[in-house]
Amino acid sequence: MSIGLLLPFIILIGAMFLMTRSAKNKQRQAATMRNQMEPGSGVRTIGGMYAVVKEVNEDTVLLELADGVHAHFAKNSIGAVLDQSEYDRIVHGIEPDELEDGSEDTDGDAATDEDAVTAEAADDERIDLSKTEDEPKKDGTDPK
Repeated sequence: MSIGLLLPFIILIGAMFLMTRSAKNKQRQAATMRNQMEPGSGVRTIGGMYAVVKEVNEDTVLLELADGVHAHFAKNSIGAVLDQSEYDRIVHGIEPDELEDGSEDTDGDAATDEDAVTAEAADDERIDLSKTEDEPKKDGTDPK
């Protein structure tokens, strides 16, 4: 056999080895991440749901989805364990610098009082979605 015939097979075997190796690394990292879960940790499920870990069992995790709402999930369904600042930023909209300062907005992006009043007035306006007497006829023509 010549080296020209063996070279494609060697390259194919090498590529398969590299792919399985990276897949095993990802599985190992995911298992390590899932083992780091502890009560109070913020997590994201593979479905995109954010919750707080209440209890960790061998194969399942008890998550608090909202105040008083709990659900059991398989450990494999946890996509990421988030640090507290990242969880607060995503779920509550709290930026890390807001937690440290204790102040609202110091970089000049805060809304003025006029903007706040205008926004409140816009929230109070309601759109009337009730039917009127001038409904289109069943044949699709306008009654006017």
